[in-house]
Amino acid sequence: MVDHLTRYLTRIFQGKVAIVGVGNMLRGDDGFGPALIERIQGTVQATCIDAGPAPENYLGVIVRAKPDTILFIDAVNIDMQPGAYAILKKEDIAGLGLTTHDIPLGMLMDYLEKESRAQICMLAVQPAQVAFGSAMSGCVVKALDQLSALIGCVAKIRPSTDGFNVIPDLIGNTSF
Repeated sequence: MVDHLTRYLTRIFQGKVAIVGVGNMLRGDDGFGPALIERIQGTVQATCIDAGPAPENYLGVIVRAKPDTILFIDAVNIDMQPGAYAILKKEDIAGLGLTTHDIPLGMLMDYLEKESRAQICMLAVQPAQVAFGSAMSGCVVKALDQLSALIGCVAKIRPSTDGFNVIPDLIGNTSF
């Protein structure tokens, strides 16, 4: 699975990418998306956005970034073992059922697809616990370690020809 994921991520990072971490840090494993953004921001060649529990508030920022690919990062019930992860295409997201977000991600993805014409996908991790006030579970922390290292490897900042590292980022630090 890691080889397939590595190939897929390597392919999407050939273009301009917006990585959008979604979730609530106060709800255990639901904080996976923002935690991953926190780890990789400033180290990868992508626009990294910590959208927290309200990704709808960042639609304009995402569209203005003009990405070729939008990669959502979220803890989602994907009917796998806790800590397991998968890449989901936009059409796979509609059938996922319950969400902790006010607006379903499928609806946001439809809007972004029309406005940006970007390829949209999600890197989803299976949560073990999302109770308010709980800590992130060990299996999801392990997935966080693995995936932040993998994304860091395939999307690392490349030096520009003038010797300065350039990170395409329209809004700077998006953690509030």
